[in-house]
Amino acid sequence: MNNKAFSRRSFLQRSFLAAAAAPFASSLPFSAVFAGETPGGRRAAAKVAIAACRTYDPRIVRQSLDHCFHLLGGIRSLVKNKTVAVKINLTGTDFTPFLGLPTCETFMTHYSTALALGGALFDAGAKRVRFLESPASKATLEELLIKGKWDLQALSALGKVEYESTRNLGQGTRYSHFKVPGGGYMFSSFEFNHAYEETDVMVSLCKLKNHLTAGVTLSMKNLFGLPPNTMYGAQTGEDATAVRVPLHDPRGLEKLRLPGIKEGTFSPEPKWRVPRITVDIVAARPIHLAVIDGITSMSGGEGPWCAHDVKLKPTSPGVLIAGFNMVSTDAVGTAVMGYPNPRARGVRPFESCENHLLLAEQAGLGSADLSQIDVRGLSIEKVRYPYG
Repeated sequence: MNNKAFSRRSFLQRSFLAAAAAPFASSLPFSAVFAGETPGGRRAAAKVAIAACRTYDPRIVRQSLDHCFHLLGGIRSLVKNKTVAVKINLTGTDFTPFLGLPTCETFMTHYSTALALGGALFDAGAKRVRFLESPASKATLEELLIKGKWDLQALSALGKVEYESTRNLGQGTRYSHFKVPGGGYMFSSFEFNHAYEETDVMVSLCKLKNHLTAGVTLSMKNLFGLPPNTMYGAQTGEDATAVRVPLHDPRGLEKLRLPGIKEGTFSPEPKWRVPRITVDIVAARPIHLAVIDGITSMSGGEGPWCAHDVKLKPTSPGVLIAGFNMVSTDAVGTAVMGYPNPRARGVRPFESCENHLLLAEQAGLGSADLSQIDVRGLSIEKVRYPYG
């Protein structure tokens, strides 16, 4: 492996996320809305769909994704005449093949899943779709996607498609203030790029992967990229591209005051901090639709930089997973990876880190209890693919 080519987060490995609930406005408490509680106080089982998909052929991916959405009861009521923000996961800016495969088949968002999702959103009546990411680069998101061999013309042919790098102000003139309902674990609020406020629907499009400091990285952990590098990174100013070292490990950076962090003393250990911050982020900016690409991915860690610490292997579960509740969808994804109890602590994949699925459940964001989740389509048992 070319260590230099994959240096974006190597420092992190060595030195060990207002308007959020607007689309779901109701008379229910915030936590009840995202836990799926009904006005009568009953808790409805969150629906999560699993569909087979063993190829990135755009036509097959679209068919499988449409099947997931059909199993969920459709997405038209969620997205019709709405602006939809899609947080993708580039997890770096180097597209050098890894493990003998393109990066989109191991640890980055695949173009075919973005194309299928965009098509499904527009066919369901979406007014505008915005692909968002916070790369550690001054390049525009379009430039990076072209480098990653995305066909932007094909995406634009679907409808009004836009792109924005959210590592700084981007196309906005101010940051948007998001409060964390309930006060949060470590943060009571965040400052995010305007794009995360100026949307009606938030979608997380992610891969089915392990994570060294969070156990798994699925729809919720994907939003760890929301805090802008300019305010939560090791550098300051709108030109900053340094990654969010202070969020992971503040040691040596104690003079930096992160916007919205609560008063008090917190552990500097990344495996304590990252799970809690992840939950604070998704509480402040909830996900309305989670889509997990388990067609192919990798096990062991989230990217090539993890090869210093663990053995990384390509995986091919051959599934797409989708749901409206982020916690429940991630719980099903975790179970598909071969971990039978997504709420567990102290065992794989959470043997050395806090379990952010459990923390999210405890924050009232949804259920990670498989017995309380309505899994539709293929069963977990049928598609289980042990990640080790």
